[in-house]
Amino acid sequence: MIVGLGNPGPEYRHTRHNLGWLVLEHAACRWRVDFAERHLALEASTHIQGNPVLLIRPLAWMNRIGPVVREILHSRQLLPAHLVVVYDDLDLPLGVVRIKTRGGAGGHNGVRSVLDSIESDEFCRMKVGIGRPLGSRDTVDYVLSSFSAEEELALEAVLDKSVNALECLIHEGPAVAMNRFHGRS
Repeated sequence: MIVGLGNPGPEYRHTRHNLGWLVLEHAACRWRVDFAERHLALEASTHIQGNPVLLIRPLAWMNRIGPVVREILHSRQLLPAHLVVVYDDLDLPLGVVRIKTRGGAGGHNGVRSVLDSIESDEFCRMKVGIGRPLGSRDTVDYVLSSFSAEEELALEAVLDKSVNALECLIHEGPAVAMNRFHGRS
């Protein structure tokens, strides 16, 4: 189960904080699947080289995503080890992808909500860098704002690389994906 973190609503659709949603939209396009609205999320399912994959875009605010993830894991009878969470990361430059198999929230409210709700840190995380704001710009304002024109030019390559990382995770497992995508631009 791959969960893309983001906020619902058209005003947030193309913001830095919704990069997890954008990655899943890009994956769904590449894998030729459509999202359908379910009770708690937009969901799409497919098989990638024989591996069942469930894409989830929770319909909850970022800091309340955890209960949705817990409910879907429970209803699908999946363990935290079956979970991959894709999200934006301020501490990585735009386009850098890093994969981890456990750890803390790193200041990300969506990840903190998942950790608190499923009471486990044993799930895979795919962080996609958005970089930090320049100067004294407020961090909340920055993550909730749209990408700059310059960033938009790079975004397609960032999304392609992110879906490549997901495919590596699915095909070759976390250890190979972590090695291949450990903070590379």
